[in-house]
Amino acid sequence: MKLTIIGFWGGYPNKDGATSSYLLEKDNYKLMLDMGSGSLSKLQKFLSVSELDAVILSHYHHDHVADIGVLQYAKLIDYYVNNNEKKLKIYGHLEDKDGYLSLSHQYTEGVPYHPDEVLKAGPFEITFLRTEHPVPCFGMRITDGKKTIVYTADSSYTEAWIPFAKGADLLITDCNYFKGQDGTKAGHMNSEEAASIAQSAGVKQLVLSHLPQFGVLEQLKEEAKQIYTGEIVLAGEGYVWE
Repeated sequence: MKLTIIGFWGGYPNKDGATSSYLLEKDNYKLMLDMGSGSLSKLQKFLSVSELDAVILSHYHHDHVADIGVLQYAKLIDYYVNNNEKKLKIYGHLEDKDGYLSLSHQYTEGVPYHPDEVLKAGPFEITFLRTEHPVPCFGMRITDGKKTIVYTADSSYTEAWIPFAKGADLLITDCNYFKGQDGTKAGHMNSEEAASIAQSAGVKQLVLSHLPQFGVLEQLKEEAKQIYTGEIVLAGEGYVWE
């Protein structure tokens, strides 16, 4: 199982960047976790649009879905140019009907996932956790049967993350705020909260993502180090875990 960070900014892409988007690969199956603004342009550094097998969305805020519309146009052009009729599956939840209905287009197909059920997508099994966020949003625990990745998507702190992330090989957390800042109303975590989950859950590696456009970002990592004793990575475009 291989994960590549495509976009990692929260809210909007910083200069020459992209918001939440991660490429997951195994056995030539390619799955995108979220498709934030700027992500389609960045994704093409790693693969062509026609190579993508599926997309799964945590929720329908723009910084996680903005490039779905662009991807749909790309799939349409792929048909015109390469006669590729295969529809791309885009998995989404049903708690925002307008958001879900927007996933289907000529060559994309919206496919519902049910948060209380295990989703099988290619070689991956995905279970869900409802996050603490202003709109319905679901974090994911993804396994290929050998390794496990947990992705919090957008969430303020909740102790439910600890058992959900228990023993994961990689934990990707929302880290939109610095130590002492309160992201509860916005539905985001700070560096201390992200590190606390990682430490309590005994995960092997922590990636701080959904990063802010203010402050010195390396400070987030230093703050997390005061709590979590494992390896910490500050998210960056092109970072690869496998």
